[in-house]
Amino acid sequence: MHAHTVAADTLDEAATQVLRDALRGQLLRPADPGYDQARTVHNGLIDRSPAVIARCAGVGDVMEALAFARDNGLPIAVRGGGHSVAGNAVCDHGLVIDLSAMKGLWIDPAARTIRAEAGLTWGEINHDLQRFDLAAAGGYVSTTGVGGLTLGGGLGWLVRKHGLACDSLLSADVVTADGELVHASADQNAELFWGLRGGGGNFGIVTSFEFRVHPVGIAIAGLLMHRLERAHDVFKFWRDWAPGTPPELTTGAMLLTAPPAPFVPPEHQGAPMLGIAVVWAGPAEQGEATLRPLREFSSPAVDIIGPMPYSAAQMMADDLWPRGACNRWKSAFMPEVPDAAIDTAVRHFHATPTPLTCLLIEHVGDGAVNAVDSRATAFSRRSAPFNFLITAQWDTPRDADHALDWTRETWDAMEPHLASEGYLNYIGDEGADRVRDAYGVETHDRLVALKNRYDPGNVFRLNQNIQPAAR
Repeated sequence: MHAHTVAADTLDEAATQVLRDALRGQLLRPADPGYDQARTVHNGLIDRSPAVIARCAGVGDVMEALAFARDNGLPIAVRGGGHSVAGNAVCDHGLVIDLSAMKGLWIDPAARTIRAEAGLTWGEINHDLQRFDLAAAGGYVSTTGVGGLTLGGGLGWLVRKHGLACDSLLSADVVTADGELVHASADQNAELFWGLRGGGGNFGIVTSFEFRVHPVGIAIAGLLMHRLERAHDVFKFWRDWAPGTPPELTTGAMLLTAPPAPFVPPEHQGAPMLGIAVVWAGPAEQGEATLRPLREFSSPAVDIIGPMPYSAAQMMADDLWPRGACNRWKSAFMPEVPDAAIDTAVRHFHATPTPLTCLLIEHVGDGAVNAVDSRATAFSRRSAPFNFLITAQWDTPRDADHALDWTRETWDAMEPHLASEGYLNYIGDEGADRVRDAYGVETHDRLVALKNRYDPGNVFRLNQNIQPAAR
């Protein structure tokens, strides 16, 4: 039995009362009301039981909780939005430093900057920014937390025009492994700032983020859906058309099961379909003209593209990934999308294991991501124009084996068309080699040096881990 497990199992109320008294926020033990809700994360496949959950109200609480965990030999998980498909936001037998109550947001409309505490979601941020016709370059799903997405890079609906979430990061406040609060920016602790932009939660607990935000206001956004028998032709049209579009447009092609929603004709509800999701963040007339060839190609069964506030556009995919469903994801970048890859994806989706399962190819390149030098941030893999993602989801135990087998078979069939590196925010615990491949040798070595400086004991290891060099 590991030492930290012994410490967790022998903690008593007297030991935790000191921490309880020191916090402005709430401390939860397994017998406390609210504990089970607090240990639940987005991925229903994750079922872990921490010894202690510290629901922090501010930076002081984070520092107190971290010191307690270190003094008592407890493993540490850091929770923001709780969306990590790997379940890194919660741990067995350890202490969860829960930032989800830290929701301060300061907006400077004139400077187009914000400072956001680490418990905010992208939906909450963009809800407030909409008042000023501004938007943050956050994720594709509004309930995703600001912290994990940014630290891992940050693909989202503004990726082609404004880059990754980490590309808009201006500074961060970080509680390091030794309990110090440091500020990281281009001018202060610059190497740490480099590592925070793509290096994950390996170097400390970020308690607040300063971002540049962007003028968007009303977007043109929505979804086209085509019957699966038309999927080959529509997929290939989108593949050829998307790279030539202006960077104000971000799109993705997805194979999905049509939901029983009012916007889906009854004859298509529950049927496998090809969907094309779009967000245009630019002048309306240019957007309408840009989207016209896509909307007129092959008479879509559903066309719900139209003007809407960007804050609404960012929420439009939320229902496809509901909280509590069991998830297994696989992902990698794609240097190109050959006909054989499309044919393989469509063929395998004919046997989709559950109606919640999606298979996506996201157009992420030919824009702002590629304009940033690969050495400027720890997110160094910037050349791929597309990203491939399987999100197998199920909500009943009897579907688990079928979903897992289908995911494995579909991944194996698609793998010849995929790059070796992937977007770490989209994968589970796939081992140290997968992490190294995601960064490449030069970037990974630089991250190891940073880890040696800020967390040589690997206190922050429940993540896509950069392991410190052996001493």
